[in-house]
Amino acid sequence: MGIEAYEGLFEGEDAVWLRAGRYEAAVLPGIGGNLIAFRDTQSGYRFLREPGTEGMDAFKKSPGVYGIPVLFPPNRFEDGKLPWNGQVYRLPINEEATGNHIHGFLYTAAWQVEDFGTGKNESYVTIAVKVDEKHPSYKYLPHKYTVKLRYGLSEAGLSQQVLIRNDGDEAMPCLLAFHTAVNAPFAPESAASDYRVKLTIGKRWQLNERMLPTGDYQPLTSEETDLREEGVYPFFASLDNHYTAVPQNGRNRMELTDTRLGVTLVYDVGTSYKQWMIWNNGGAEGFFCPEPQINLINAPNVQLPAEEIGLFSLQPGEYWEETARLYVKKTT
Repeated sequence: MGIEAYEGLFEGEDAVWLRAGRYEAAVLPGIGGNLIAFRDTQSGYRFLREPGTEGMDAFKKSPGVYGIPVLFPPNRFEDGKLPWNGQVYRLPINEEATGNHIHGFLYTAAWQVEDFGTGKNESYVTIAVKVDEKHPSYKYLPHKYTVKLRYGLSEAGLSQQVLIRNDGDEAMPCLLAFHTAVNAPFAPESAASDYRVKLTIGKRWQLNERMLPTGDYQPLTSEETDLREEGVYPFFASLDNHYTAVPQNGRNRMELTDTRLGVTLVYDVGTSYKQWMIWNNGGAEGFFCPEPQINLINAPNVQLPAEEIGLFSLQPGEYWEETARLYVKKTT
């Protein structure tokens, strides 16, 4: 199979498909700019959780647990409050169980396709969402900005480039995460019990009953130490945990190994992400979400040093940019 990029359908929805050698991927611009599929077609691997034909209604109701959803601003905000520069923005309460706002506005928004095509060694697509007074989210977070995503597919796997630009005339908060949903197993003949996950975590944040950080840390369990060191079964317990990110060997990443096949999926997210969230759907086998996050949950409401909790601003005209890559390596 060669290298190509084209507009098509994914389960009836408008998509941009990328192909390069053994790999293919699909983006849904109209549903949150979600990178909904990344596959190795030769081996039959499906690395990301896809809704499938029967699951499209569920996906549209809950698009945060499939593919690679964009969270901006990410995770939970206490009582929907986002204090910034002497003001308090009021985000909608959309998690009734906790009374919090969760996950922001972009993972359900319509994005625009700016460009797609092929180069000598890759296929690519660039999508963007531009927020101004006309955008529905502006009334909650009144800043003008552009978020742009470029996905490239090659023999080196799937690359992701994310760029945020402040288009307004005031400093804005730069808050971002990806709720990446990874299949375990990703190989059709393997079982979840064949899998081990390793994650570059540091300390575990203590969360209160509303799933908000207290500002304190909790000791790691033996399984969490294994998660950081040699790897652990991804569903050893129900996980909805928040950790600091501590790069290993210069890199900030998740590694998911199929021990039966000796194949590892690497999710290298870059060192601008200072926190990890890991959620595994109550410990049910099938998929889990290693979520790279710039900022601590509820960061604008937490009284800790801004640098420590990843709370930073973009001045007018400034950009923030980071890259990530999903790729496969043999371990045996």
